[in-house]
Amino acid sequence: MATTMRRIATEKDLLVMPKDGQKYELVDGQIRVSPAGDRHSVVALRLGSRLLAFATQHRLGHVCGADAGFRLPGGNIRSPDASFIASGRFRDDKVGEYLEAGVRLVWIIDPRKARAVVYRSLSDVRKLGSEDALDGEDVLPGFRCTLGEIL
Repeated sequence: MATTMRRIATEKDLLVMPKDGQKYELVDGQIRVSPAGDRHSVVALRLGSRLLAFATQHRLGHVCGADAGFRLPGGNIRSPDASFIASGRFRDDKVGEYLEAGVRLVWIIDPRKARAVVYRSLSDVRKLGSEDALDGEDVLPGFRCTLGEIL
C-alpha cells in the first residue's frame, strides 16, 4: 500500500493565493479558507470602523482589516476580521494562539447568536449578550459600545 505525502504549505504559498474575495490563512502547514458571509462582513466592518475612529482620535495605534496577516509563535498566519495594534507594538485553536502571541484582549463575536465571548486569558473568559458592552478595558481605554450596536 502506497502512502501519500501531503506537501506542507508555506508563507510563500499563502502570498500567491488568488485575490478572489476569500480570506486565506496558513494553519498547521495547510492553506485554509476562513468562512465568512455577508452578515459576518457587516459586523466586522462596523466594529473595525468604530475601533479605527477611536484609535485615531486618541492616537493609540493602528487598526487593520481582515487582509492583515499575523505570524503566530506556532508558525500559523492568521487574519482576524479587525485588529488593533497599540503604538509601539506594530510589527496572528485562534484564541490560544492570539493570547500566546501576547494579545491582551480577544473578542469572539457570533452575529447569528447575538453574543460575544471576551478573553483576557484562557481562564479569564466572559460571555456577553447583545445588550452588554464591548469594552476596550486597559487595551483601548474609553472604547465602549454595546454588542447590539454592531450586530
